[in-house]
Amino acid sequence: MGRGRAKAKQTKVARQLKYTNHNIDYDRLREELGADASREEIYPPTGSEQESERAQ
Repeated sequence: MGRGRAKAKQTKVARQLKYTNHNIDYDRLREELGADASREEIYPPTGSEQESERAQ
């Protein structure tokens, strides 16, 4: 007994999360996650990319 009230609450919370407009500051999120690093720091060049750079 008592499962109905808990399930109703979970459903209500789930609907709020799904349909509420969340104003997200993506620039601030990027800074917090450290995504400002350049691509080379995150993904070092592969062998084929290094060869193509040398050919140029």
